Amino acid sequence: MIKKETLSNDISIEYLDQGEGEVMLLLHGLGSTKADWDYQIKAFSKAFRVIAPDLRGHGNSSKPDLKEEYGISQCAEDMKLLLQALNIEKCTVVGFSMGGAIAFDMAIKYPSLFHKMVIVNAAPDFNNLGEFGEQMIQERTNLLKSEGMQAMAKKVSEGMFPDPDQKGLQQIFYNRASKNELEPYFNSFITLMDWGLGDKIEKITIPTLVVASEYDYTPIDSKVKYVEKMKNARLEIIKNSRHGVTMDQPVEFNKVILNFMNS
Repeated sequence: MIKKETLSNDISIEYLDQGEGEVMLLLHGLGSTKADWDYQIKAFSKAFRVIAPDLRGHGNSSKPDLKEEYGISQCAEDMKLLLQALNIEKCTVVGFSMGGAIAFDMAIKYPSLFHKMVIVNAAPDFNNLGEFGEQMIQERTNLLKSEGMQAMAKKVSEGMFPDPDQKGLQQIFYNRASKNELEPYFNSFITLMDWGLGDKIEKITIPTLVVASEYDYTPIDSKVKYVEKMKNARLEIIKNSRHGVTMDQPVEFNKVILNFMNS
């Protein structure tokens, strides 16, 4: 069921609420919506209560006017307030890409909310991605300014689903991403690229599964390095998958997540 909640910070969050039992909070990626989890909801909600929100600046949730109202910390606070509003004391947070950054931030600030954590194709330091990060900022900023949101949606969807047999997935993601308003998207992007945990990652003791696609934007080795810094984390690699693993390998992805949930 799709619902809407106005939080105590006046941010309005639309979210899907399906299933019963232990709660899974599913956090989508940049420029997307709760529809990132369309291939997971049915499988997960058979045994768990799934909460899948549109993050601030995205989908049908609030889109503040000012850049200062965007950021990973703000999104993390939104999720804390949403859980409080729903009287949920503990959950497993599953974060994909930007959603993974939000999960990391929540793990540092609100660890008591966690049962477990799943990080999917994300990094604990988007502000320390080196040349790849700097190039991404420059390319996306220039493209947004010169050609607008639809050109950005085309570039991202083609990058996530480049194979000839992925045209359908590419179109699905393009249709979703092209609906973004430019300013909220840019503010979400630029504040994401300014965020990082640094040494705080070593303080996370929550049982954590890190899922990495074989052909993600950032190499598997980068995930190995940060998993080694964590006290209670392990890495699972999804073969023959790119960044959009929830869509391009849903069967294997769902199996890996459910195995972790039931362990």
